[in-house]
Amino acid sequence: MILLKNIKELFLTEESTPEFLKGESMNQINSIENAFLIIDGETIADFGSMSALSESNFDAEFDCTNKYVLPSFVDSHSHIVYAGTREGEFVDKINGLSYEEIAAKGGGILNSAKKLRKASENELFEQSMIRAKEVITTGTGALEIKSGYGLSVESEMKMLRVIQRIKEESDLSIKATFLGAHAYPNEYKNDKRAYLDLIINEMIPNIAQENLADYIDVFCESNYFSVEETIEIMEAGREFGLIPKIHVNQFTSIGGIEACVNHGALSVDHLEVLTDEDIEALKMGSTIPTILPACSLFIDIPYGPGKKLIENELGFALATDYNPGSSPCGNMQLVMSLACIKMKISPNAALNASTINGAYAMNLENELGTITKGKLANLIITKEIPSIGFIPYSFGTNDVDTVILKGRMQ
Repeated sequence: MILLKNIKELFLTEESTPEFLKGESMNQINSIENAFLIIDGETIADFGSMSALSESNFDAEFDCTNKYVLPSFVDSHSHIVYAGTREGEFVDKINGLSYEEIAAKGGGILNSAKKLRKASENELFEQSMIRAKEVITTGTGALEIKSGYGLSVESEMKMLRVIQRIKEESDLSIKATFLGAHAYPNEYKNDKRAYLDLIINEMIPNIAQENLADYIDVFCESNYFSVEETIEIMEAGREFGLIPKIHVNQFTSIGGIEACVNHGALSVDHLEVLTDEDIEALKMGSTIPTILPACSLFIDIPYGPGKKLIENELGFALATDYNPGSSPCGNMQLVMSLACIKMKISPNAALNASTINGAYAMNLENELGTITKGKLANLIITKEIPSIGFIPYSFGTNDVDTVILKGRMQ
């Protein structure tokens, strides 16, 4: 067993898993000052005040004087499996081209698809493992990873196999999402029905047969996939046990949120554009809003209205959207900073959105997201910082000293 002792303050302590946090509860966090935490194998065995710690023999002890301990971050939306970067498009953005204009001239998702098809599975795995190891250093302990840069049966399967390899070789808690409906590939631009049929009749069954994905996603947006196409793909995925987690409302509101709620989507992600009708739709179901502020920063679009969601008694998760085109950043600490600064939410709300609510957006709430006996010991030990609010305050700084995943020091 491992003992963490003299913890300045232990955050997100819960006797049992709380409900998905909504409204004012997003601003509340339970904690214990001058605390201890005991790890047994991969899980949290006990925690409490130092005054309640009984003498015992431990395999290792770590003194956390002047340091905080909290659950590791849960990044419930990423695209870290990709081949090559797109900094040339970064210059295009600086020169005034919009995301849509870059895509129209062959950039964007199709650019990444072209590069990915040329990469071998081993090359793709090696690049992606570097990113996976990188995000651990800034406190991420769980990661949802999407396909979507393959846009063919062979390449989508290749991406999902790489995600499976990362899951096997990393201590990260990983869920895989099939996103074949990320964009229409060039060879199908004049026959979209044929590509939909390829997704439904070949990609989904093959992926399900190899058990390569937990979720299914669609880029439901103007000039990409319509609401009707999204519904068709969600229903096809459901037949094979793939739960919907859908891109919606990045640029326009076209009814995607209501359709996702009605079809039992686990989450709706992006939400940079959100109407009153969308908010009312979210109140009608259990679908989890997920906001991606690093994407808003990088491509200079509005930030998701997190404060408005809280005021409407709703909750949300925060995630990085780590990808080569619109959010080349996997740092959840920066995501928390942006959420506080640009979305006007409290540091407590940002932390809850990055832990327990993110865990709900990955169906991992019973394993991660809080300090609870029996949950995985996925933990962050901070540096000697003055308060937990210092994490979003000190943007651009890594305030993480040590990361523990499944009870193992990283």
